Amino acid sequence: MSGAESIREAYTVHGVTGYYRRVGESYRNPHEPEVRALIEEGVVRWGLPLGRVLDLACGSGEATLVLRGMGAGRVDGVDPYTGAAYRERTGQVAEAFGFEEIAKGRLEGRGYDLIVCSFALHLVGPSWLPGVLYRLGTISPRLLVLTPHQRPGIDPAWGWVLREEIRRQRVRARIYDWQRSTDESEGEEDGASEGIPTGAI
Repeated sequence: MSGAESIREAYTVHGVTGYYRRVGESYRNPHEPEVRALIEEGVVRWGLPLGRVLDLACGSGEATLVLRGMGAGRVDGVDPYTGAAYRERTGQVAEAFGFEEIAKGRLEGRGYDLIVCSFALHLVGPSWLPGVLYRLGTISPRLLVLTPHQRPGIDPAWGWVLREEIRRQRVRARIYDWQRSTDESEGEEDGASEGIPTGAI
């Protein structure tokens, strides 16, 4: 059984949130080589600025380490469960909050050149996703999503427009550009009553 298959099985047994609570301190993404290669290719291919980057659902720091190696000025990690694994590998403390807090404005007032979300956005509950994405659009004009699925489906009406997708084996990297004024609609940023399963894969 591959690492990815064992994680999917654990999701079934424990649920997404339960799984990350159990393994957060020792978590490793089994697709790390593909994640690393796609970030390296994407940054160059799309000319992505790396002055200040948000590593959202940062896991054990696989994206942070690549970004640092490419000259990122500052990378902020956020993950509610994998802080110990992230600190062990990066020497940096990750902020411990998840997508629900983001939908409620936890990141308000910040500014990033780029947001990287690796193996997590497809786990956000569908009623929360538009609110989370709206909030992300208020703090950065660029969103790099790495996912092992066709999910998440991001409607351009939510403000994020897909520029291009590249792939390595089953892993996809998609770059989105924010093309909507942050004051166009009120109320979309608050999410909904459905809980958000958060994690790094």
